[in-house]
Order: sequence, then structure tokens, then C-alpha cells
Amino acid sequence: MYFLINQSLTILRYCLLATCVLPLTSLHAMATPLPSLEQRLSYVEAMLHNDDPISTGIAPMASPWHTGWMMVAAVLVFFMVLPGLALFYGGLVRQKNVLSILATCFGIAGVVTILWWACGYSLVFGHNFNSPFLGGSEYFFLQGVTSLPNTNYAYWIAQNIFCIYELAFAIITPALIFGASAERMKFLAVLFYTLLWMFSVYFPLAHMVWGNNGLFNGLLNPDAWMPALDFAGGTVVHMSSGISSLVLCIILGKRLGYGKEPMMPHSLVLTVVGAGILWIGWYGFNAGSALAVDSVAMNAFMTTTLAAGTGCLTWPTMEFLFRGKPSVLGFCSGAVAGLVVVTPAAGFIDSTGAVSLGCVAGIIPYFACTTFKKIFRYDDALDSFGIHGVGGTIGALLTGLFATPAVNAHLISPITMHNGLEQALRNKTIWLIQAKALGISLCYVVIASLIVTHLVKFLMTLRSEQEDESQGLDISEHGEEGYTMSG
Repeated sequence: MYFLINQSLTILRYCLLATCVLPLTSLHAMATPLPSLEQRLSYVEAMLHNDDPISTGIAPMASPWHTGWMMVAAVLVFFMVLPGLALFYGGLVRQKNVLSILATCFGIAGVVTILWWACGYSLVFGHNFNSPFLGGSEYFFLQGVTSLPNTNYAYWIAQNIFCIYELAFAIITPALIFGASAERMKFLAVLFYTLLWMFSVYFPLAHMVWGNNGLFNGLLNPDAWMPALDFAGGTVVHMSSGISSLVLCIILGKRLGYGKEPMMPHSLVLTVVGAGILWIGWYGFNAGSALAVDSVAMNAFMTTTLAAGTGCLTWPTMEFLFRGKPSVLGFCSGAVAGLVVVTPAAGFIDSTGAVSLGCVAGIIPYFACTTFKKIFRYDDALDSFGIHGVGGTIGALLTGLFATPAVNAHLISPITMHNGLEQALRNKTIWLIQAKALGISLCYVVIASLIVTHLVKFLMTLRSEQEDESQGLDISEHGEEGYTMSG
């Protein structure tokens, strides 16, 4: 029996070798001497375990299953924006402004895509600037971005797929901001703000946190000044967009009639559909951030589900305790808050940590969206700050409390030993590193957002005229209506 099993495993390895190595071998490589059987088997083993194949003597090439998963993950993250976020936000605004939300999501997708092609990808994931603050110029206009892996970040994923996957993150981040300024900001100002914000906030911050020589990249940069952790974007995506949304909505001012007349969501059905799409898409967001089909991705898939489900229950429970009734919007908000809070931690924590984060997500952001907002009287229309700003910050901080090498072996490596992350893990002081990195990032985002907002306000009209705002942005900005009864 042992002989048969051993022979079966050998045959399986040959099949993997035939299906994964030979189809991806270039004509040039075919002209060179073929590697030995031992080298090729070691190469397949490295591919299976998402390890560095350098010891095999064979250059890494894109793996079909790792790259295939990343293509699916990229689609899922794009699905979060269009239609997920568009429907989620669109249902929360009044009927006269629903198309303005959809236009915002589509407009941002277009602007950021062009920026990403021209220079954004290179400024985040390039390296020839040799800077902890910005990447480089080697990938401007996606020159050199081919189907070969960028081994600075992933050994087995085609770089062009990695590029598009990260583009989806770059699109959804600024789109989150405009939930706070919904129903009163001019469309042209939205696009111009996005343009400036990407250069001043997103590109530098994403490189600092995710770039292989970034200031805060504890996993990839042995010389990280502050070796922090952010698995899928607690700081880069949620904290940055949430803090910026608060700055923007305060400078923009309150909606006409805010606090004096009801401003109820026009369609909670759309919001529920959008929330469901966001939950589904978040698997690409979090599990995809493992950049492979491996145990880290599987763990992130599990923790994402647990945190979302826990938040989905905790938020309406808080509503029941304080208001007497759990709302459908509360279920949606709790699920999204759970997903936000677990985002920076998904690949570093176990199931107990995920449930704990889900509970926190249903409590603290709940108070941020209700009590805190009432006390300080700012008009965060769709609770971008309360859920994403507060939730992302809490999640990044709690990552330092719940991270464990038992679920992510990359926390213990020569890189983390050199930059001090491993020692902080053993001493249980990662939370302190997280707090410092968050503090610096938060100050940077606030200052940059203030500059961007005032610059846009100086160069063009930031807010719609009162008459246009009363009429609704659908008509005044786009000349259309979301719903017509004439057929």
C-alpha cells in the first residue's frame, strides 16, 4: 500500500510538472539545457507551498493556479466598487441623488485607472527611487509589467495581474471618501479632488505600508523604520479614506436642512444588495491579499467570514439595547464594519481573534456613527468616517494584539528578525508599533487632506449651489433621473 501511495504521489508530481512548468516555459528557455528532475520537482514543491524557488536554479514563472486565483480576486474587488459600493451608497441617499453616487463610482474608476497606468503603480510598487516614501519610475506607463512575476512581492503571480489587482484597491479607496460628502459636492470637484488625493495621500501611504522598502513594511523591508502590519488595507484603504472624508465633510459643510428635516435612505433594498455584494467581494480583498493559494489565504477567508458575521449580529444588538429595535440598516452596517476592522488583521489572526474584532466592530463604530456624530455635529452623510475611519484605525491597532505566527509563518523570518518585528511579537509589543505607525499616518493624512480640500476649493467650486442641491444632483449635475414613472 505504501508503495502504491508513493508511486501515486510521484505520478502526481510529474503531472504537476507537465501542467505547470512546461506550458509557461519560453522558447528561449527551451533552447537552454533543461534542469534536472530533482530541480524540477523542487520547483513544483516551491510552487505548491508559495516558497522562493531560487534554490532550485529555475527562474520563477507565473503559476496557473496562483495567478488564476488572483484574477478571480481582482474581479471580486472590482465587484465591490461596481456595483457593490455604488448600490450600498446609492440606496442610502435620497432619491434625487442616487445617480450622483453611481456617477462618482464610475468617474473615480476612470480617473484612477489612467493614473495607475501612467505612474501610480510605479510610485507604489516600484523601487528605483530607493525611498521609503515613494516607489520609483521604472514602471511608468506599465513599461516592463508583463506576465512574469515581480518577485519583490510574489513569486508565482504574473505582474500584470498583480498590477490590476492592486488597481482595484486604488479605485475603491477614494470612492469611500465621498460617502461623507454625498448629496452636496460638485461632480467635477469630486474628480479633481480624487486626482490630487491619489498623489498626495494614496500613492505615498501605500508605498510606505506595502512597498518592499516602505517605511512601515514590517514583513518585506528588513530596514523598516517602524515594522508595522497591514494585511489588506486597514491603514492604506480604510483609515486614510475615513479620515479624509471627515476633513472633507467638515470643510464642505452640512447638507441643506440637516438636523431639521428627515433625510432617510430612499431604498434600503439597494443598500442590502450592495452590502451583500461587498461581503462577497471582500473575500477577494482579504483572502486575495495573501497573493497566493496557500494557508494564509485560507485563514484570511475564514477570519473575514467570522468577523463579518459577528459584526452583523453585534451592531443590531446594540440598536436593540439602546433603541428597542434592530434595523436592517444595522445588519448591513455591522457586517461592513466587521469587514473593515478585520481587513488589516485577516492574515495574521486566528478564529478567536476574528470573533473578538467582529464584536469590537459592532460596538465602537456604532457609537461613532450615532453618539459621537451627534456630539460634534458634523454631517458625515453615509458614515464613511464612523465605519471606515474609526473601524480601520481600531482594526490596525488590534492587529498588534491578536497577530500570531501560528497562522502566518512570515511573521518569523530573517526580515522580521532584522527589523525588530519578531522581537516585538515575542514581547507582545506589536500594538505599540501599530499605534506609532497609525499616529504618524493619521497626522500625515489629515494635513494632506486639508491641503487638497482647500486647493480644490480655491481652484473651483467645491459645493453645489443651494438651488441645485435642493433640486438634487442627479438633475443639476448629470441631467438625468434615477427613476421615471412615464415608462
